[in-house]
Amino acid sequence: MSKIDIGINEEDRNAVAQHLKNLLADSYTLYLQTHNFHWNVTGPMFTQLHLMFEEHYNELAIAVDDIAERIRSLDVAAPGTYGAFSELSSITEVNGVPAAEEMVALLTKGHEQVVKTCRKALSAAQQADDESSAALISDRMRVHEKTAWMLRALIS
Repeated sequence: MSKIDIGINEEDRNAVAQHLKNLLADSYTLYLQTHNFHWNVTGPMFTQLHLMFEEHYNELAIAVDDIAERIRSLDVAAPGTYGAFSELSSITEVNGVPAAEEMVALLTKGHEQVVKTCRKALSAAQQADDESSAALISDRMRVHEKTAWMLRALIS
């Protein structure tokens, strides 16, 4: 493969990619958590939550691919193992099966954490004048802010 020449120096590409790796790990961890809750939710809100969680994990599945491909576009290897994601993620895995309302609270917290991760990544992308990464990160932030709002509305 030929040498990358997209107008962003190697140091800046690596810095942005590192933040994107954190975003990828948070997104993948949230994807797994959401999918787990989709499978295991019970109670009076079963149908509503089961369907909503499915919508959320499907959206996250597309997002992790987009984020990983952006990392590759910066000529950096994307992480792709549970071990790597565990080290890079700021979202803690949940053991057991919490009650439905706790699932909603945990997912709200997870989406809010992804927003915080996006903010750090966005700053790095803007400093590197990396508009493509900034646009992706900004779009992800908007999705997670809206999702967190909708989840908070369920338990307020």
